[in-house]
Amino acid sequence: MGQTEVRTRFAPSPTGYMHVGNLRTALYTYLIAKSQGGKFILRIEDTDQERYVEGAVEIIYKTLRETGLLWDEGPDVGGPVGPYVQSERRDIYARYAKELIEKGGAYYCFCGKERLDELRKIHEASGVPHKYDGHCRDLAPEEVQRLLAEGVPHVVRQKIPTEGSTTFHDVIFGDITVENDTLDDNVLLKTDGLPTYNFANVIDDHLMGITHVVRGIEYLSSAPKYNLLYEAFGWDIPTYIHCPPVMRDATHKLSKRHGDPSYEDLVADGYLKEAVLNYVALLGWSPGGEQEIFSLEELVKAFSIDGISKSPAIFDTAKLKWINSAYIRALPPEAFHELALPYIRKAVRREVDTRLIAEVLQPRCEKLTDIPEKLDFIDELPAYDTALYVSKKMKTNPENSLETLRDALPVLEALDDWSAAGLHAALFGLVEQKGVKNGVVLWPVRVAVSGKQFTPGGAVELCTLLGKEESLARVRKGMELLAARV
Repeated sequence: MGQTEVRTRFAPSPTGYMHVGNLRTALYTYLIAKSQGGKFILRIEDTDQERYVEGAVEIIYKTLRETGLLWDEGPDVGGPVGPYVQSERRDIYARYAKELIEKGGAYYCFCGKERLDELRKIHEASGVPHKYDGHCRDLAPEEVQRLLAEGVPHVVRQKIPTEGSTTFHDVIFGDITVENDTLDDNVLLKTDGLPTYNFANVIDDHLMGITHVVRGIEYLSSAPKYNLLYEAFGWDIPTYIHCPPVMRDATHKLSKRHGDPSYEDLVADGYLKEAVLNYVALLGWSPGGEQEIFSLEELVKAFSIDGISKSPAIFDTAKLKWINSAYIRALPPEAFHELALPYIRKAVRREVDTRLIAEVLQPRCEKLTDIPEKLDFIDELPAYDTALYVSKKMKTNPENSLETLRDALPVLEALDDWSAAGLHAALFGLVEQKGVKNGVVLWPVRVAVSGKQFTPGGAVELCTLLGKEESLARVRKGMELLAARV
């Protein structure tokens, strides 16, 4: 490991799904490393056993692999500074906790739950911010040894200086100074011997040579405690990058509890993996130009930390749909057909050319799950109101639509070449013969064969799709409905 090599880490807790904020942290962490020719490390932070969810580690692996965020070192690929799962590093934390106590940066605390609960109640009743009162901070060494020898349950707490202040630097928010007497002597090692998040990630980041730490803004207030730990050990402090939150709106953060989507939800809702990643990159980062569609390789080239915003990012579904539709349009036709096929099959039972359907859909599809409702007229003509034949823009109404269908029927019946080219020639020939605008002919034919206001294609595409017999039957049905109304 070269000293100048950029090394970043994504260190999720296996507590369930991969939410959008998590994915963004992973992406920015990956981009910082790769844009500077560095290493991207995956570490699983599973020391909070109460929140551990079975199968969550697999979700993390699957999401990162699907989005192309491949790690250079990690639990399953190994590396020079493993193990990369915190629960497998218990002995390491115990060793460094002991060293920190010897250096005067931490101490054993034997306070039981009852005393701590009582302390919290006193603080709440008096309106004072709750923090540990330092009861065990200055126990005599002999007393500490006696209690340890007796096996009294204990934790290890950080010994925060009671005077002065701690200043830390964040790339996005600059220098921030905190008075030390506002900080709590937080727990570093729990009674079960496992570390808290605050302790484990400092130890691991140092031992793994992490140069840049990317995390959410909610950890900004903890940064002084991290710095005091680094200083107590005599270690270099990494570069901090605290990212503002992703919000549902101006006042609410994205939350699975409130029905906001995870990465898996978005994919299940018909968004392409590449489009989701592209959109997530733009949630709080600006590339500084007009370009908005980026492959992962292009993001690596374009990314710089100073493009990350201080302001929260609003999750905009309309923007995500726009990006997704751009990705869909850019797909090779065969690739789109393959993706669309399960959705086409869900909506269409009759024998049709699914490639032709995909061809009609591709320029008009925002997300894959929209496909079934666009095709619900193919198996069976839905019941519809003849008001659909009214279009001010196309200058159509029930009377002239009936006339159009009566003129179109013999032309279509006589057509031998029932292809897109043949239908186009026949219908546009009728437009010329009647001396009208295109819509006067095409609108009524489209409504007659679909029974819908909005369709994935025009009259030519829909007739091609449905075939001659079905198209003619539907045109006749349209004439019948219009004749009854007129």
